[in-house]
Amino acid sequence: MSDRHRNSDLPGNSSSTMTKSTVGAILAIALAAASSIRASPPGALYIDPLQHNVVGANYTKWRNSSLIGFNPTNSAPPFIQVFDSSFLDVTGPSATIREIASNPGFAFAHEAPIYVPDLNLVFFASNDGGALGYSGWYNNSIVSMINMTEVDMVLASTPGNVNIQIQTLNLSDNVQMVNGGTGPYKGDLLFVTSGRALLPPSVVRVNPSPPYNTTVILDNFLGRQFNSLNDIKILPGTDIMFFTDPAYGWLNGFRPEPMLPSQVYRFDPSTGQVRVVADQFVHPNGIAFTPNGKTAFVTDTGILGDFPGTNQTFPATIYQFDVDPTTQSFMNRRVFAYSDSGAPDGIQLDTEGNVYAGCGDGIHVWNGEGMLIGKFYLNSTTAEMMFTKSGLIILDETAMYVTNIQAHGMTLAT
Repeated sequence: MSDRHRNSDLPGNSSSTMTKSTVGAILAIALAAASSIRASPPGALYIDPLQHNVVGANYTKWRNSSLIGFNPTNSAPPFIQVFDSSFLDVTGPSATIREIASNPGFAFAHEAPIYVPDLNLVFFASNDGGALGYSGWYNNSIVSMINMTEVDMVLASTPGNVNIQIQTLNLSDNVQMVNGGTGPYKGDLLFVTSGRALLPPSVVRVNPSPPYNTTVILDNFLGRQFNSLNDIKILPGTDIMFFTDPAYGWLNGFRPEPMLPSQVYRFDPSTGQVRVVADQFVHPNGIAFTPNGKTAFVTDTGILGDFPGTNQTFPATIYQFDVDPTTQSFMNRRVFAYSDSGAPDGIQLDTEGNVYAGCGDGIHVWNGEGMLIGKFYLNSTTAEMMFTKSGLIILDETAMYVTNIQAHGMTLAT
């Protein structure tokens, strides 16, 4: 990944007679063919799977770690990788990836993105317990926001990357280690917290306007603390909440040993009923629904099971389920996709049914059939993303990016 030329050698047998110019021509022809109907964004690179099905015994660039991204062109990130021409319908002809905020010493942009269209604000949380998060058993994580109106104005007047000032929210002490979010829910931000030390994980509503009043609506399962809640979504067409509960609080050292299995829960705030709808995960993480609410997706980041190490034989998988129309339990579990880099963390869908997940080298996008069609390649672990009027916002720990794609996210407001 040190070679910063955009059209360098494709990996293969060291005795290959292909020259750089030949490979560059192949890439250009392939992308031109893929783009015969759809215009491609500037700097987009087409990765033809047929060119990489066989690499030979003398291949020197084996990815022996799942944390290494697949970048056969050795191109300098960030850039757009196209694995199938249908991805150009997602990006549109002019998509770029631009940095909009940065703090190299602080993982301020980790998870829980919520976009409030009426305010044109994106809310998000810092890393809870991980690298450069500066949070743990004795210290809480931080919730911040960025004004997209300001982002749009600065981007329009300045080429390249920018660094917009973010604003930190001073939230109540009953909001500990925010890790997931969705909404707006009845006008509020809807967060799940992982809890901290003996303070319980919770589902909490936060008013998006000062003074950011908070209301905890759930903090236990019939008198038992959850492990460390991770992500949450509302089932479309209802007010019913579904959330994941892995053991990352314990693994990251800011929660006691887990006392419940790692599961997915259903919570009906109108009745107070809480029940399990799916289990048998290593670490259930992101969750999403199709717009019609008939299909659910749950990511399992089991490969990231023991910080700072990994177990590469464990899941880095998106599972797909049917949602029972009567009970809303998750049925007919099957593999939807497996991430080739890192693990699929946060997950979102666009209006066409494409599935986006934050993975080990950026944002991966699969079509509704589970085929990888493209990536927003950052060469770093990216946990979450959120659709806005300005494009797709990407949370990259110490930086935030926006890519002005033409795809639109499904409605999350309730």
